[in-house]
Amino acid sequence: MLEDAELLVDGGVTYAALILLGTRKAQGIHLAQAEAIFEYRSKETSLPFQQRKEYRKGFFLYYDDLWNTINLRNDEYQYQDGLFMLTVPSFNELVIREAILNVVSHRDYRHAGSVFIKQYPTKIELVSPGGFPPGITPENILWKQHPRNRRIAEVFARCGMVERSGQGANRMFELCARESKQPPDYSGTDDYEVFLTLYGKVQDPRFLTFLEKVGRERQVFFEATDFITLDLINREEKLPQWARDRMPSLLKSGVVERIGRKYMLSRKYYEFVDRKGVYTRKRGLDRETNKQLLLKHIKDNKNQGSQFRDLGEVLPLLSRDQVKKILAEMKTEKIICVVGKTSAARWYPGTGN
Repeated sequence: MLEDAELLVDGGVTYAALILLGTRKAQGIHLAQAEAIFEYRSKETSLPFQQRKEYRKGFFLYYDDLWNTINLRNDEYQYQDGLFMLTVPSFNELVIREAILNVVSHRDYRHAGSVFIKQYPTKIELVSPGGFPPGITPENILWKQHPRNRRIAEVFARCGMVERSGQGANRMFELCARESKQPPDYSGTDDYEVFLTLYGKVQDPRFLTFLEKVGRERQVFFEATDFITLDLINREEKLPQWARDRMPSLLKSGVVERIGRKYMLSRKYYEFVDRKGVYTRKRGLDRETNKQLLLKHIKDNKNQGSQFRDLGEVLPLLSRDQVKKILAEMKTEKIICVVGKTSAARWYPGTGN
């Protein structure tokens, strides 16, 4: 079995075998830095730890105990879904497992430091020696794979613990989005260590319920990237290009609306969570109100006329094309007129006759 898994090569024991199956004594002699250290603190500001465990033995020999230790303080969030009371744990075992598998298969074992797993009531921090593998950054970690320890990753794949394609980060982000938690945070990473923070607090459990409802009613299948994209929109964060590529499908599903250059969750979501006022605020002013704002600006500057650039600043949430359409309607209604063309054009109140 070990030979088939390439943990034994030409009769010799590999470092991968030592990392995954080695005894405490063997690791202490040959690769002491392969250990993982768990610490629990009841407060994020606390320096002393309330519990500490050192795992200096093969990963397969300690993972179950590590998860059970984390799960001892795994609080649950409860929320109502119709007649049912549903629960979401602070720390999803699948997310924690993916994070730890990534640490074991991607850390740099040439560094003498140990892996640290620090648990707090609402978050877990994982620190592993060595920065990201070459070519990997927090921005592209969802898509690019570069296993630093390929043999370990292949053993995990053969055991069915990870996908051979190496989509561990993708799965972590998806699961966090599905549970309405903050996404995995790699912002503390530098050239010497990877610093991952996993947050346990559920931000908005109704967000998940809404997506499940839409999926049932419209028979829509949301991909992993859809959950991540919707989470970014819900938190009003800038969308990377890969997320923008998913927007036509999400717009068609009815869960997203477009306002000029920006996207927001649809009216149905805000009605579902009974926050119609928030929808109105985020959606902005209606068309007639926008016309009145433009007209006021044009009247206030009737002597010198109004440039299109200035009119665009009156309605900053709208695109150039949307502002042009409103101005065209106002011109057709003979509320305003335009003198000149292109950048020299000036808008004035009235018909211009």
